[in-house]
Parts: sequence; C-alpha cells; structure tokens
Amino acid sequence: MTNHHTAPTPRLAEATWFKSSYSAGAENCVEATPLPGGIALRDSKDISRSHLRYTTAPWTAFCAGITTGTL
Repeated sequence: MTNHHTAPTPRLAEATWFKSSYSAGAENCVEATPLPGGIALRDSKDISRSHLRYTTAPWTAFCAGITTGTL
C-alpha cells in the first residue's frame, strides 16, 4: 500500500491511539492517531505491525465515501 503522508511524522510509539466509539469492546478494531496534516491507522490486535499514514485529503475523501455509501 502506498504511503500517502508527506508531513514529518511524530514518534508514533508515543502517540495517543484511539479506537472508534462504535467498536464497543470488539477485538477486531483499527486504532487511529491524528498527525500534523493527516492520520495514522494501525491494527489493534497487533500494534507491532506497520501502520498506515494518510494526508487529510485522501482520508477526508474516504470518510465521505463511507458516509455517502459510495464505498
């Protein structure tokens, strides 16, 4: 997968990661942390694996697609 983040990345090991409030204790979740100019995502079951980073524009487009049902 292509890395879409271009801004300098803060130390993600020290970042504050969160799960969606819709997870309701589910084990198969994605965690997110805001970044300057974007967002990082990781698998909550295995946080040692690589994360994905997206700048604001592609992340906003993805969320809009989910909201409108086009994805």
